[in-house]
Amino acid sequence: MVEQSEPPQEETRLPPGQYVPRGRPVIHYGRVPTFRPATWEFRVMGATASGEQYRFTWPEFSELPRTTVLADFHCVTKFSIMGNEWRGVSTATLMELAPPAPGVKHVMVWAEYGYSANMRMSDFARPHTLFALELDEKPISPERGFPVRVIVPHLYAWKSVKWVRAVEYLLEDRRGFWEERGYHNVADPWREQRYSYQEEPGEGPP
Repeated sequence: MVEQSEPPQEETRLPPGQYVPRGRPVIHYGRVPTFRPATWEFRVMGATASGEQYRFTWPEFSELPRTTVLADFHCVTKFSIMGNEWRGVSTATLMELAPPAPGVKHVMVWAEYGYSANMRMSDFARPHTLFALELDEKPISPERGFPVRVIVPHLYAWKSVKWVRAVEYLLEDRRGFWEERGYHNVADPWREQRYSYQEEPGEGPP
């Protein structure tokens, strides 16, 4: 099944302040990690419904059911890449296997080297949010997040964490890596929520 997350006309899909570049720019912080399938694992931790931590080996995770999403990609540095075809494991599938506790309202997505990004459960649980393994019918390249990258198309792309290794269910919101360094806690590109000084009451942790 293919989810169309935005209206069909490209000019109506471009958030304010964004432009469409030539090619597909790649931006990342730090070095590209080495993928070691024999030791790689994906964890779901924090406030799970069972109180247990869940672990998936690479063979287990890569064999989970996959879905395809067509979505645009909006970087906070103001470029947008339109019409990407992502394929991977939906957050709904993950939450079915590793359910959150009833009081969970936020999640933290963890990546290699301790990088992280937080988001509201309402953003994490959207139908077009997924853990992508493929981009345009090919495995994601290492610099774009291989082997697994979370894709949250309706938020600025720093929330779409590369090289994902874990999801932590949170009972209280907590800022991630860039959020601690001055980026907006919510990151809605249609409202140009780029920086933390723009936050309204209730949009950030107490």
